[in-house]
Amino acid sequence: MPVPDLAPLMTLSSAARRRWLQQAVGLPWLGVTPALGLAQTMSPDQPVRLGNPLRFPQDYGAHPATRTEWWYLTGSLQGRPSAQAPAQTYGFQITFFRSRVDVAAHSTSRFATRQLIFAHAAVTDLQRGELLHDQRIARAGWGLAEAAEGDTHLTLRDWQLHRTGDVSRSVYRSRVPARAFQLDLRFTQTQPVLLQGQSGFSRKGPEPKQASHYYSHPHLAVDGSLRLHGQTLNVQGSAWLDHEWSESLMHPEAVGWDWIGMNLQDGRALTAFRLRRRDGSMLWSGGSLRSPGQPARIFTHPEVRFTPGRTWQSPASGARYPVEWTVDTPEGRFQVRARLDAQELDSRGSTGSIYWEGLSELRDAQGAVVGGGYLEMTGYAGALAL
Repeated sequence: MPVPDLAPLMTLSSAARRRWLQQAVGLPWLGVTPALGLAQTMSPDQPVRLGNPLRFPQDYGAHPATRTEWWYLTGSLQGRPSAQAPAQTYGFQITFFRSRVDVAAHSTSRFATRQLIFAHAAVTDLQRGELLHDQRIARAGWGLAEAAEGDTHLTLRDWQLHRTGDVSRSVYRSRVPARAFQLDLRFTQTQPVLLQGQSGFSRKGPEPKQASHYYSHPHLAVDGSLRLHGQTLNVQGSAWLDHEWSESLMHPEAVGWDWIGMNLQDGRALTAFRLRRRDGSMLWSGGSLRSPGQPARIFTHPEVRFTPGRTWQSPASGARYPVEWTVDTPEGRFQVRARLDAQELDSRGSTGSIYWEGLSELRDAQGAVVGGGYLEMTGYAGALAL
């Protein structure tokens, strides 16, 4: 059976993508658009629960028994177009998603689709004031798409993310030849793995089932190359990696979330998030702050508060995003400011959503810049389906 080229899927309407997926899965009706919500039923056991210890390198790999999973790399890069030119700064995002397809669980066909692999990549060019974005989707298998168990080994055609090294000195390599840019980067671990929540069990709602297993690699050292606008730059910088897997992440009242992952200049690492109701009120919150050589201070609900400031309205979607925030935590007050307002990503060709994801700076309560990283905001252009 020939394997279809999935690149044209990106240009199809939602209805056309649904028809394609009906044929790919081999069932008469899916009932959902191609998004992270493809799984229709819960697993009879609970692969995500408090008391399940994370073990490495096994948990660096995929967890196909769970409904949704992602490996999420963000950071900033600095490069010089020439020896005499000043350094230029770029933001980047590389995200691989895996989604279990339960509607094919009982099929005996070797061609049935049981897992889908998605990927997003983006570059924020501060010099030109633009965001470049690409996305892909494929069903797992056939040598085209893979989320391997046992260690990080992700492939989506020629997009890749792989881990090597021992469990305390991970080195990740990612190559992403997108349409408008190419990333070829190496990420070297400089700090211990940060287990979010209760030893890697992170609550996301008022019910215990609304949770994920979640760990982070803050302060990754980055080096490699960025090809952009016909020019290849040698770059270096700092990055953040999140790996999260869940069976049931969002409460029915939740429409989306606000999240930050920030590398501070003094070596601290700050995570903060909240899940929002449709009226903008907070449903759940959490996060952490870790100082070098110290255990993380875990934030529990409702210790974190996000207060929106200045907003930006997308001319494409009409969504209005707060691009400045005040974030109150048990470890102090911080200000978050987008480095560029126009960092909205349209991923309706893969995960089915529009969201804001962008390079941002972190300031202390007095307004001094103390770090930087990424801000993510979902559910502003329509409720997120997970």
